Amino acid sequence: MASLMEHIIEVLEQENTEYRTLIKLSEEKTPIIIKADLENLNRITEAEQVIVARIQKLEKDRMSTMADIAEVTNLKPDIKLGDLITMMDKHPEEQKKLQDLHDRLKETMRRMKQVNEQNRDLLQDSLEMVQFEMNLLQSLKTAPETADYNSSAYANGSIMGSGTKRFDAKQ
Repeated sequence: MASLMEHIIEVLEQENTEYRTLIKLSEEKTPIIIKADLENLNRITEAEQVIVARIQKLEKDRMSTMADIAEVTNLKPDIKLGDLITMMDKHPEEQKKLQDLHDRLKETMRRMKQVNEQNRDLLQDSLEMVQFEMNLLQSLKTAPETADYNSSAYANGSIMGSGTKRFDAKQ
């Protein structure tokens, strides 16, 4: 059991480190999104994917180790870190390490959520601006529709509506 506890602490420490690295990249991404620097945005996204792959591997290891701990202690297979902390009341040193780690992970996740929400909002604003610009360009390219008016309309006297050939400025 002691080696499982050491291993879970090590895995959680590594996960926290990887998440903090991911936060730094996400914070770097914020001004890049604002500048619409697609080249650097792509570079950071690729670096994030590498870190996410490492986190996924650590997460599988964490889940496996937690299942092993549950099996050894005859607990439910989907044991949570909070349950493990409570269970370790007879081992205050490990309990304190786990509690500190749990608190750091919660803070890391809170910060990650905050940065991701900020970047998501910036990206959404950028997408809306691009859509607006596309709509504007598209409307500038289309000619105004004026029923059956064409270049020969003045010559044949068929300007829409009245038979007069005057412009009504009041409309």
